[in-house]
Amino acid sequence: MGKRIDDDLKKHLVKLVLEEGKKQTDVSKDMGIPLGSLRRWVSEHRKKVQAEQDGVEYLTPTEQMKLQRDMEKQIRDLQEENEILKKAMHIFSRSPQ
Repeated sequence: MGKRIDDDLKKHLVKLVLEEGKKQTDVSKDMGIPLGSLRRWVSEHRKKVQAEQDGVEYLTPTEQMKLQRDMEKQIRDLQEENEILKKAMHIFSRSPQ
């Protein structure tokens, strides 16, 4: 498994490519970063900038998956609460005998 690169370094490398005009291959070799990873980061940055200009929020696939998991958990929690309320309503609506 490869080394983990923090977000600040990713932003710096993308800035080197986009703002300073350095070649992706040169930055990749100099920093010891796989070229495919650097290209993906640059592409994601461009998509994010384009989405911001269009007024749309851009989410990476990882962010989308996390958001979906969070929403699914919230749905399960709400369904559980709904079942509890149904049972409570049933208990309290019975006429006393």
